[in-house]
Amino acid sequence: MQFVILGLLLAGPLSLYDIQRHFERVVSLFYSASAGSIQRSLRQLLAEGRVVIEEPAAAGRGRKPYRITPAGREAWRHWMLGPLSGSELETAMLARVFLLGRLEDPEDRARVIDGIRARIDVEDEALRALADAVPTASAPERSSDPVLRFQLATLEYGQRSLALARAWASELADAEAER
Repeated sequence: MQFVILGLLLAGPLSLYDIQRHFERVVSLFYSASAGSIQRSLRQLLAEGRVVIEEPAAAGRGRKPYRITPAGREAWRHWMLGPLSGSELETAMLARVFLLGRLEDPEDRARVIDGIRARIDVEDEALRALADAVPTASAPERSSDPVLRFQLATLEYGQRSLALARAWASELADAEAER
């Protein structure tokens, strides 16, 4: 979440309220965060020197605007260009794509998209291995087993989702290459 906040602050200073509104209105499409978790993340970013608080008078109504520091910009860029990690591929992937336009260098944007595609390939290989390890629904002795049938349906959903993500990421890469 900290890197999403840093990415939002790249556009300019925002108050806690403004950041919460961004999360509620747009970011929540791919990333869910409570007001408390946003507040904790801002405190940690302040402690790490990745954001600073500007003069409250500039924001009006007692709001404290947060501004990203050079250290915050560098940490955000490092995260954007780093490998996708964690178990939430879709969330991590969409967070990076949402903020991708904030990277100025087209080569950096292409690297991020390539990283997304590589992670999709890793996830797809894991699902293929899992599919190879479980009995198939076409086996006569398993066709009436509802537990297996629905577990295989879940596996199929994962495979279809990754196929869609792969096609989508390829379209992003092609569009970026044309620019």
